[in-house]
Amino acid sequence: MLISGLALGAVLGFVMQRGRFCVTGFLRDIFTQRSWRGFVSLLIVISVHAIGLAALTSAGVITPEYNELAPLAVIVGGVIFGLGIVLAGGCASGTWYRSGEGLIGSWIALVFYALSAAAMKTGFLNGLQDSLKERTVGLTSIHASLGISIWPLVIALSAVTAYFAVRFLREEFSGPRPATLAPRKSGLAHILTEKAWHVYATAAIVGVLGVIAWPLSAATGRNDGLGITTPSSNLANYVVTGDTERFDWGVLLVLGILVGSFIAAKASGEFRLRVPDATQGARSVVGGIFMGVGAAWAGGCTVGNGMVQTSLFSYQGWLALASIAAGVAIAAKLWLKPSASSLNDVPSTPSTTNDTAVSATAPVTSAATSPVSLPGSEGAGVAGTEASPLAGAFTVAPVALLDRSVVKQEDGKLKPLGDGRYELDTVGAVCPFPLIEAKDAINKIEVGEELVIPFDCTQATDAIPRWAAKDGHEVTNFEQTGEAGWTISVRRGK
Repeated sequence: MLISGLALGAVLGFVMQRGRFCVTGFLRDIFTQRSWRGFVSLLIVISVHAIGLAALTSAGVITPEYNELAPLAVIVGGVIFGLGIVLAGGCASGTWYRSGEGLIGSWIALVFYALSAAAMKTGFLNGLQDSLKERTVGLTSIHASLGISIWPLVIALSAVTAYFAVRFLREEFSGPRPATLAPRKSGLAHILTEKAWHVYATAAIVGVLGVIAWPLSAATGRNDGLGITTPSSNLANYVVTGDTERFDWGVLLVLGILVGSFIAAKASGEFRLRVPDATQGARSVVGGIFMGVGAAWAGGCTVGNGMVQTSLFSYQGWLALASIAAGVAIAAKLWLKPSASSLNDVPSTPSTTNDTAVSATAPVTSAATSPVSLPGSEGAGVAGTEASPLAGAFTVAPVALLDRSVVKQEDGKLKPLGDGRYELDTVGAVCPFPLIEAKDAINKIEVGEELVIPFDCTQATDAIPRWAAKDGHEVTNFEQTGEAGWTISVRRGK
């Protein structure tokens, strides 16, 4: 039965990669874009989870265990974890599946996440973990405190989730539609490896997979469902000590996420090794450590707490989710800012050489033609370019890639192309900085002028076109230019 963990993990990794499912982005968008659309996706996961787990529990198939709430550990750990996922560019599950896309920065974060979690759970930092987790208050679940069945809470949450999901879907389908890439495949291949998956459909699938995970895991003696932190810690322990007892269903689950994401990325032309520069490398190291330490204190990550424990209506789950969101809010304020670039820093004479420029008259859904490597990111942008006094060690800077030979310019600079067109080089920038830079740059050009944005972060294939449509800008060209490389041209509308 252990192999079922690998199989389920592979499906989960495939779904998350193709659906651009990122809890970090969902929470980050609340504070950077004032958008709750992504958070509703998380509520969908929790609601589907809650219905399934309540049904399995009522039928006697599973018997969830509830931990006593350790509020100080959960709050401190959650905030630290929230800081870490912003620095690392993804939460625990997001870091696993983005590693499958070839982001070496995610590999770095993953290693330090697993090592720091292992140090907290079983290593030399175990005493530090216990110092806060031992301070409990005797509370376990909301329904236990109220003396009621879990079902009224499940029904109430599902109703609220359905209301907001319908509301956002109506707004989405009644407004301007984002530009999409031209299809190059057909049938099932197009749906699975090319067509953009709606984040709400993806969330529902993730929720179903979470329900399936619990009885499969319980059948192997692991009384738990989806989880990332403890399996990552166990994997690190197994690699270092060879202790086969650590190699359980959960370890195969996280390895499966990596495998499934790799398969999805290769099949969709979205896999390429992308090497970070020193700045992003440092962010990944610190982010990974914060993630491991924070998740160990909080008793779980955005999956274990934010999806599973919330669906069980444990105090730990909901308090941890709120604390993680607080950490993301702090990190967004400190670090998610555009780089200090300006048109005033750019020579006024147009460039005479530009191998990556695309035609402003090309159709929006033109097919990929040339192998250029380029960056992106999903969801977030904020106003203001001044640097935070606390952010010096983590200043925004695009990440240098191995194949950045086509475009030569200073990081964060707009490059004049002539005829009212400018190129914003975001190659190598990780989520969410390409969108942050794009939103900042569009305000520095005139209405009717055009911004050409090369990118290579998969999340930006949805985030940038969606931003352009929402803010009233026209996408004049959108094409895939190579493996994990895209270019989009946006004409300022207002």
